[in-house]
Amino acid sequence: MSATRIAGRYAKSLIDLAQEQGKLEEIHNDMLRFREVSKVKDFTNMLKSPIINADIKQRSLDAIFGGKVSEMTNSFFKIILRKGREAFLPEIADSFIQQYRSKKRISSVTLVTASPVSDSMMASIKTKLIESNVTHANLDIKKEVDPSLIGGFVIKMGDTLYDASVARKLADFKKELTNN
Repeated sequence: MSATRIAGRYAKSLIDLAQEQGKLEEIHNDMLRFREVSKVKDFTNMLKSPIINADIKQRSLDAIFGGKVSEMTNSFFKIILRKGREAFLPEIADSFIQQYRSKKRISSVTLVTASPVSDSMMASIKTKLIESNVTHANLDIKKEVDPSLIGGFVIKMGDTLYDASVARKLADFKKELTNN
């Protein structure tokens, strides 16, 4: 079975249990915290290592997350370790967050601009995205600055990319000139 399917199933079980017990927001925050820690390569290598004993992995999780995550999340970690699926924990956290956003109808958008965006411009972009019916009304917008765009913007939503940058238009113009 693929890692994506395994992660999806465990994440769905956790999200269903959290929702049933009214702890969805709390578990979501725990998964966000776990995802931040899992960006540390040594941590994920430890989880994926077949050489490191499950007891050591459990002690490591307790040392890192003890008192910082809910009892439900701690119990979930223990179940995953007992089943020998700890290597999938980062993917499970990502899948949980994705399923949470889908359940709450939150669209994740990355906005890349050549220079920082003002609050009024951000509000205008948010309004246009919502009116376009391409996104849900709840938006999680991550802003990035990339001076190489020269001007304009790039919007990334899942697999969709809207490139309205000056750099892209110049590249298209150059391509058109060379073809003619």
